[in-house]
Amino acid sequence: MQKNLTLAALALLALTGAQAADWSDTSLGYRYGTQFDEPFNGKAISKNIFSLNHVSGYKYGSNFFNADLLMSDSTDPAGKASTNGAQEVYVVYRHTLDLEKVTGSGFKFGPVRGVGLTAGFDYNTKADAGYNSKKRMLVAGPTFMMDVPGFLNVSVLGLWESNAPFNTFSGASTPRYSYDPHAMVGLAWGIPFKVASLPLSFEGFANIIAAKGKNEFGDKTAAETNLDMQVMYDMSSAMNASKNTFKVGLEYQFWKNKFGNDATNNKGAFAKTPMIRGEYHF
Repeated sequence: MQKNLTLAALALLALTGAQAADWSDTSLGYRYGTQFDEPFNGKAISKNIFSLNHVSGYKYGSNFFNADLLMSDSTDPAGKASTNGAQEVYVVYRHTLDLEKVTGSGFKFGPVRGVGLTAGFDYNTKADAGYNSKKRMLVAGPTFMMDVPGFLNVSVLGLWESNAPFNTFSGASTPRYSYDPHAMVGLAWGIPFKVASLPLSFEGFANIIAAKGKNEFGDKTAAETNLDMQVMYDMSSAMNASKNTFKVGLEYQFWKNKFGNDATNNKGAFAKTPMIRGEYHF
């Protein structure tokens, strides 16, 4: 099943990649915070995060791609007895097929201006002292595009997730393990607004994820909430650049039961992290 879904996702990616974009926005970003947490760590971790983000639209829908390089300080060590911080790469891809554009029929009702079908994947790899995650996840489900200034998309997705971690301390390698298929309600938004003529935007995402059965060690997983939001200031005019070229702002992440780990007796599974953020769009 997982192999078939992977092949389907790759086929979809190849198909959509061949379509000419009607519009696109690509950006390089940086964010920094000192209050990150990791499960089974429980100490405040500082991280530098560099990102590459791309969103584009074509005749029948849209594409979203984001790759983060997360670099921890030594509180989240890279390995057993290492004084270097862990490094992680996390990649997200989503493709949304707009049903109105495909069929020529409207899908507007109430506060919904359109409906799409979304599919994609998450991929991560992390070198750290304990878990060394190698997450692979496929997602699929409907997306409701709300009628608001900017955008607000609400997706109801099925998730098919697996991992194959390696424990540095015990030297034990876990064969790839598939969790139970589970559901997620995901929101993504970008709402422009002004305060005293300052061009601002409220941006972010929220993922409410159901428990995914037992993990690879036989422990029950917990439902997960990941809320990441930022207020961004478009400082492009001060840089003599086009609108939305340079943006800076403040970001806050609320992540309870991180990666499905129950935060009741696991302090590191509950992160509340303020950050600074900057972006260059081209």
